[in-house]
Amino acid sequence: MVSLSSYRSILARPGALRFSFAGLVGRLPLAMAGLGIVLLVQAETGSYGVAGGVSAAYLAANAVLALPMGRLVDRWGQGLVLSATSMAFGAAMVLLIVTIQADWSIATTYAAAAVAGACLPPVDACVRTRWAHVLDESHEVETAYALEAVVDESVFITGPILVTVLATLVHPTAGIAAATAAGLLGGLWFASQRGTEPPPHPRDRSLGKRVPLPWRTLAPVGVVCVALGTLFGAAEVTTVAFADEHDLKSVAGALLAIWALGSLLAGFATGMVSWRRDLVVRVRWGALGMAAAMAPLGFVDSMWVMGALMLLGGVAIAPTMIATTAIIEQVTPSARLTEGMAVLQTGLVAGVAPGAAIAGAVVDHSGASTAYLVPLAAGVAAALAALSLPRPAVTPTAPAPDPELVAVPKVVS
Repeated sequence: MVSLSSYRSILARPGALRFSFAGLVGRLPLAMAGLGIVLLVQAETGSYGVAGGVSAAYLAANAVLALPMGRLVDRWGQGLVLSATSMAFGAAMVLLIVTIQADWSIATTYAAAAVAGACLPPVDACVRTRWAHVLDESHEVETAYALEAVVDESVFITGPILVTVLATLVHPTAGIAAATAAGLLGGLWFASQRGTEPPPHPRDRSLGKRVPLPWRTLAPVGVVCVALGTLFGAAEVTTVAFADEHDLKSVAGALLAIWALGSLLAGFATGMVSWRRDLVVRVRWGALGMAAAMAPLGFVDSMWVMGALMLLGGVAIAPTMIATTAIIEQVTPSARLTEGMAVLQTGLVAGVAPGAAIAGAVVDHSGASTAYLVPLAAGVAAALAALSLPRPAVTPTAPAPDPELVAVPKVVS
């Protein structure tokens, strides 16, 4: 074990606390926008299937554009790309609200959702890339990723509660409006902090072929993330339906927040542990734990029991995601690190979209209890996919070579 000084040390770096907090605000749409879309569209159409489909369009567009967006950030810099995407995201989300409130064709709602998802500022990947830039040692970077996992879960605790309360107790548009404001203002605030921004790496064709991405590792990481994203999306929609079936729809956000709380506590502890197990083993066990946590949910009929099981199930989330992020950072050249981090975002979002849509359809047909089989199956798939991850050939704390000087990844992959 190590002390809290690990966190104090990284946050003492000039500008670190400021960009991490701006990243928290900018990431609120990750926890709010998809759920806000579900709540708004379901309130207007009465169908969880349609609501899940619109949310899936938003998430699918984000998944498709995440890698190209990461490439643009690496080439042109975080400030320029995040400023442009933040403003485009805000405009598209406003258009989405208008299409629902003005009773336009549902096709326009799908289109607006897709544009908003495509323009979602990649703050999550940029925060982690920025940490890798300002920190020197790999163990410090992993502590920073543990901190960001805690920040993520703080977002996923406050976000669902806020969007659900606003959408159910104020107005169906209030939740998604809050998500829009957070994405726009948080993205612009983060983009304005140039002192800690990694330098852009514009492509110089005179130097020949770019340093390749280590797909031997990133491809199976992506598959794991798709499966975990499916679990997250399916569990979110199904939990909203579970609360609705018990005439306590406004409690859905609290259940999801409890799930995130378990992850937050585990993530905070992860940052203070000196791990002996390598990262791949931690991902494998974490994915298996997440699958096991889904198994009993379909048999639960009590809101209190569901809350307790969600808290317990959340414990596996952050440690798994921290290890996954650290694997990506270790094997990816720094000149393409934002693009590499986008593999995680692409996988998660690509999984959330079908997970939400499939779970919504199952809820409409058979109810929430049956729909919990969807995240269970996704968790099993993630555990199986994790078995294909290559084991590292060096220890996780080995110093990283300069990718501008050598084209060999930090871990043999």
